[in-house]
Amino acid sequence: MLDPNLLRDHLAKVEEQLKDRGADLGQELKRLRRLDAKRREIIPLLENARRLRKEMGEQIARAKQSGEQFDHLLSTGQVYSSQIDEKGKELEKVERKRREILLKLPNLPHVSVPEGKNEADNKEVRRHGDPRRFDFQPKAHWDLGKMLGILDFERAAKLAGTRFAVLVGNGARLSRALINFMLELHTHEHGYVEIEPPFLANAPSLLATGNLPKFETELFKIASDQNLYLIPTGEVPLVNLHRDEILDGRRLPLNYAAYTPCFRSEAGSYGADIRGLTRQHQFDKVELVKYTDPDQSYDQLEILTEHAEEVLKRLELPYRTVVLSAGDMGFAAAKTYDLEVWLPAQETYREISSCSNTEAFQARRANIKYRRDGIGKAELVHTLNGSGLAVGRTLIAILENYQCRDGSVVIPEALRPFMNGLAVMERDT
Repeated sequence: MLDPNLLRDHLAKVEEQLKDRGADLGQELKRLRRLDAKRREIIPLLENARRLRKEMGEQIARAKQSGEQFDHLLSTGQVYSSQIDEKGKELEKVERKRREILLKLPNLPHVSVPEGKNEADNKEVRRHGDPRRFDFQPKAHWDLGKMLGILDFERAAKLAGTRFAVLVGNGARLSRALINFMLELHTHEHGYVEIEPPFLANAPSLLATGNLPKFETELFKIASDQNLYLIPTGEVPLVNLHRDEILDGRRLPLNYAAYTPCFRSEAGSYGADIRGLTRQHQFDKVELVKYTDPDQSYDQLEILTEHAEEVLKRLELPYRTVVLSAGDMGFAAAKTYDLEVWLPAQETYREISSCSNTEAFQARRANIKYRRDGIGKAELVHTLNGSGLAVGRTLIAILENYQCRDGSVVIPEALRPFMNGLAVMERDT
């Protein structure tokens, strides 16, 4: 959530920055301006009525002590009480409407974010590794998966519908190996604390990360009276670990890693993305989250991105890093790097991780603060998140980049200890 003081004092600048993101929210901002004016009108009237009622209470107490009549004072006090009740309800209504608007406003782009309306305006920062040159026509992962007997989309459709997959034999084994490899790297070498969170989240948790109210239609809600949702990403529970807490600034940054399944309805067509494992309703991911001092958050974003890149380097997969334009960033992000892995069958780079700094946007919604030296004034912390990595898309990249002419797939050396030494994946028998 944006700083209400920033909106009050620099509304025109905020509107311009939101337009840079492709968000035309002029009417909402006008409503917000009117509500702020109404709020400034109500608050002094409410405070004055409270002051007068307090003074009247003191007069009544003195009248009681001296034996004087005070019925007329009681009547006047009741008038003030009615005014307090009336203005209090008015203020509550204004604050509710004001908050509804604030929750709809996306984060503002950092000054270093490129201008642009969509992914065509993203800027490549660097690339690592050269795409492999095949002496045969490389197959897509869905064809390789069928040949190897490790991917079954037909039976998955029978179980749950389209855009689900059943991983079989070495397919399931490879997915599990990737999860273990990523967690070992991030916890033992990069210093993250592993968390196993609930895979369900309540509405306040999703509100804190920015998934509610804007993206409710993309969530799977549980059919019960508990108001719970399947998590769309591990970012949700990890960011909410410290909701409504004040952290000791001397312990920052706090670094967490978690494996979770993720669930997103994402209705609509994405062309080639809806085939195979690329865009599923259920997928696995290892998520990285940092809580940082605001002065360090952009340095920490570079570190987090490097940690996600290291997974691809260890797996020897060609990739590139791009910084997203203002118009292509997610709702809560102030700056985002995407890692895009090379997929031979499509002859293009495709997203495998997003690493973002949300600054104080999520912390303000979640009420997460810190004290710089463990004492003093509490300030909002900055939160960062990134995929380290999306497991299904990493599996796709391995199948396509490590495939052989006969349809077998070589296992990257870094993964072999997690596959009991298996070097080549051939058709399961």
